[in-house]
Amino acid sequence: MRRVLRRASLIVSIALIAAPLVSAQADPLAGFDAYITKAVADWKVPGLAIAVVKDHRLVFAHGYGVRERGKPEAVDTNTLFAIGSTTKAMTAALVGMLVDEKKVAWDAPVTNYLPWFQLKDPAVTRELTVRDLLTHRAGLGNADYLWYGQHNSTDEILRRVRLVDPAYPVRSSFIYQNVMYAAAGAVIEAASGKPWSEMIRTRIFEPLGMRRTIATAATLSRESNVASPHDIIEHEVRVIENASVDPVAAAGAVWSSAGDMSKWMQFVLDGGRVGAAGTRLLSEDTFAELFAPQTIAAYDMYPTTRLTKPHWMTYGLGWFQQDYHGRAVDFHTGSIDGMVAIHGLIRDEHLGVYVLANRDHAELRHALMYSVFDRYGQPQSNRDWSADFLELYGGIQKEADKEQAAKDAHRVTGTTPSVPLERLAGDYADPLRGDLRVTIDAGRLHLQYGSAFVGTLAHWHYNTFRATWNAAWRAPELVNFVLDDAGQPTVVEIFGARFVRKPAAPTKPAA
Repeated sequence: MRRVLRRASLIVSIALIAAPLVSAQADPLAGFDAYITKAVADWKVPGLAIAVVKDHRLVFAHGYGVRERGKPEAVDTNTLFAIGSTTKAMTAALVGMLVDEKKVAWDAPVTNYLPWFQLKDPAVTRELTVRDLLTHRAGLGNADYLWYGQHNSTDEILRRVRLVDPAYPVRSSFIYQNVMYAAAGAVIEAASGKPWSEMIRTRIFEPLGMRRTIATAATLSRESNVASPHDIIEHEVRVIENASVDPVAAAGAVWSSAGDMSKWMQFVLDGGRVGAAGTRLLSEDTFAELFAPQTIAAYDMYPTTRLTKPHWMTYGLGWFQQDYHGRAVDFHTGSIDGMVAIHGLIRDEHLGVYVLANRDHAELRHALMYSVFDRYGQPQSNRDWSADFLELYGGIQKEADKEQAAKDAHRVTGTTPSVPLERLAGDYADPLRGDLRVTIDAGRLHLQYGSAFVGTLAHWHYNTFRATWNAAWRAPELVNFVLDDAGQPTVVEIFGARFVRKPAAPTKPAA
């Protein structure tokens, strides 16, 4: 009996040892192509490209759908998309290269390189370091209004930062910041003597052989095989305009392809080395610093955490970090009007996935990333992340619609403006936010704020109007006119800001 039991135990032990060997020989990505095809259709994404890297080689790369809805040109692995904020990791790497050259120090004051740079608090101006620029802990709230849809240059954006009220004490919290990455780009230029766009081209794109990658949208018109951005307008997927990130280029202006981003992904997974010879572009210590946790990140920044339930979330230098079923994940998303990207890595397993798509906030990017992680780490999972995230984000949208309906219910009917519409027209300004113009044409008010927010004002109630933008994918906004004691319109309130009426230009005396 004992011999039988020992033999049975031996058979079981051999079976337990052999089972992983059998599963390891199976293709982890079997059926993945069909899964993506279905997910692209379910999420109504016109086009998508993806690359997967494992153990020093590209194991999967494919394009799906079309570059532009209604046109036949297909997406492939050379199609250009906006990579958005996945640019930030490249900017951090460029700073790292200058650290290796002793031209920059992580913890040196920003004013060592930009003597003119100021924040509202002089003490914080003196304390702010290069590391702070890269970690979203500089004390500022979101300041995207300085660049999004505006005509401000990078220099003007950084000049206006001195007017931004602090949102929290420096290094005590985390608020995602694109403008501080623009400042990091200025540090790169000051320390190297070369523009950020030239540095990223010569120090990253060219050494890695990324020939289908450009630094900014300024040169996009010269390129072929380019995806168009899309959004849902009146329940239909439509082509929209590109939104330029060039004024804060170091934060997210790069356009690239899945094929080229697989080269960047392999470079990162190889620890900062490139080519068969393993040439280092970053020292070992500096590369490690890029992924060292720098600050606690906002846990709820990504709704996906409701389902993935990480125990921790940190931010390195251009990378979010979290745990996933006991595995350390480094990742970053990229989002700009009508375009999305995600770069996910499990560096301990030399596994990476990069996704690009041309529909606004198409969160199947997260689904594909976690699906790849499951297929290589826990193939028994079989979880349909696409279906789960589709349900999650559908619920979020329904909640947002309910909140909007509740706000709309506060509208008071039967009111009229206190003054004739003609008196509301005029030029208004805010030192931080810039200029805003209200005009009247054929009895209707029109508002222009930068290039993105141009539209028509319809009366809502009292002296409040509702702005409907020519760019229909941008949500309507309420615009309130404030009158002084004499009943004169003096302030326009919109976007949580107050624009004060400019004095009328003096009239020239008659000849």
